[in-house]
Amino acid sequence: MKQAQAMSAATKLSWASAASSVKAATALECVQLDGQAILKIVKHCQECQPSLVTGQLLGLDVGATLEVTNCFPFPSRAAEDGAEDDETDGASYQLEMMRCLREVNVDNNTVGWYQSTYLGSYQTVELIETFLNYQDHIKRCVCLIYDPVRSVQGSIALKALRLTEAFMEVYRTTEFTAATLADKSLSWNDIFQEIPITVSNSALVSATLGLCAPEAPAQQGDFDQLGLSMAPFLEKNLEFLNECMDDLASESQKVAYHVRSVARQQAQQAAWITKRRAENANRRASGQEPLPEEEPGNPLFKPLPEPSRLDGFLIVNQVSNYCTQIEQYGAKSLQKLYTAEGLAEQ
Repeated sequence: MKQAQAMSAATKLSWASAASSVKAATALECVQLDGQAILKIVKHCQECQPSLVTGQLLGLDVGATLEVTNCFPFPSRAAEDGAEDDETDGASYQLEMMRCLREVNVDNNTVGWYQSTYLGSYQTVELIETFLNYQDHIKRCVCLIYDPVRSVQGSIALKALRLTEAFMEVYRTTEFTAATLADKSLSWNDIFQEIPITVSNSALVSATLGLCAPEAPAQQGDFDQLGLSMAPFLEKNLEFLNECMDDLASESQKVAYHVRSVARQQAQQAAWITKRRAENANRRASGQEPLPEEEPGNPLFKPLPEPSRLDGFLIVNQVSNYCTQIEQYGAKSLQKLYTAEGLAEQ
């Protein structure tokens, strides 16, 4: 994530030139991925397991379609390197890579970044910060999330995400209070927007793939889908889901504690005002000026800071993601077991 956030002034200027042709009125409807870019992403993420990696996406923004034609990985840094040196080296590496690609007539406009994840555990504050960092210079950038663990089951677990405009508007105000969220009608599933992905190859590449196709109709990916064992994936999803539920309970306790503190403060305020009114009645009876019923400097009238609801929103979003994966894994497992049972009876 640090490499994705590292940007020099020259890199920002390069991104700004790419964003100058974007029409804000045109909504992004599709992300078109080149087959070569997908293979690079898959290769980088799988080779670096179990470490999580990131990389840059290059391409063109054409109308309602964001074309991703190339990509390159960010270099991994040693833990002992300084954070400042890490960001500087990362920005220099990005700039040098784009310069080299430009010299060989390859698309070098930045359109986003990709990153690997582990069983869909990507919904974090760091991802949101990186999105805002990119979208300040590229209005319609995307993040490609690739899950190499889920891809073992025979399907490419790749999705394109963006932040919704409503969420970014609220996030920039840094006020994730209940009143703000209710005013904007923002719920937990309004944070990320998934963009449909299509895969495109040139006619020459398609013809080459047709010539290289094996004679046997079944491929390794087809055999992977026939595996009956889903226990490791279900166990990990349930484990992560249990951790998320604990985190969600902790966030709920914070909100409940704030509600109790506000109620306690209101009761103390009411008692203080009642006492002050009785005192003012005695002062009026003795001909003295009454005292104000509310004192801004009194700690009792100081508003209590409301806890941010952002962490709770992200946790609920993550819980929903784990539940969806458990449902998918469970459904596939049951289908395979019923199919195997039917074959065994014959």
